Amino acid sequence: MQVEVRVTEDGSSTLYVPALDEHYHSTHGAVQEALHVYLGAALEPALAATTGPVRVLEIGFGTGLNALLTLQRSLTAAQPIAYDTLEKYPLPPTIIRSLGIERYVLNPELLEFHEQLHAAPWNEAVALTPHFTVRKLHAELQDFALPAVSYDVIYFDAFAPEKQPDMWTEAVFEQLYAAAAPGALLTSYCAKGSFRRSLKAAGWLIEKLPGPPGKREMTRARKSAEPIS
Repeated sequence: MQVEVRVTEDGSSTLYVPALDEHYHSTHGAVQEALHVYLGAALEPALAATTGPVRVLEIGFGTGLNALLTLQRSLTAAQPIAYDTLEKYPLPPTIIRSLGIERYVLNPELLEFHEQLHAAPWNEAVALTPHFTVRKLHAELQDFALPAVSYDVIYFDAFAPEKQPDMWTEAVFEQLYAAAAPGALLTSYCAKGSFRRSLKAAGWLIEKLPGPPGKREMTRARKSAEPIS
């Protein structure tokens, strides 16, 4: 895909895909969106709920931003994080370098981890720190056999439903439900009614949350009948 680098309102970079008229992240702030939607609404509650390892599944590795911020959080977490991420169309190194992440990530250690994340081989688990293991899976979700009852957190970060409708079906959310552990949280920037109805039909319990900057609402779903804290 042809992509263009765009600087978002918080100073961090995203990619724009002209063929889809779609951005990889919110133009109001790529880092702000990731911290709010994925780490704040899903990872932090999962870390607080257990003293054991936390398993994360990300749908859409993209620029690696969610993975990098999760790795950063693992440096101060009390428990290890195992991070699986699926990506059908990995970005080439030239595109990753063009993001200019050194403009807004000023921690040299984190910049080094960013390079290691992208250099890690596909389809095998790599321990980048004693508390963070990543497994980048070069695969399409619908054709990939996810391990059953495994993940505590799911970052659902596919392109918008109108751009990538095959990723937002009831069948996809049934697949993710089967892979989720009891009490698992799934979060997405998307707040569309059709998305929430598909989640509910697949068995997920739905909660509306305030969205990141520039967005009124987002969605969090849980696999269980217990209240979401």
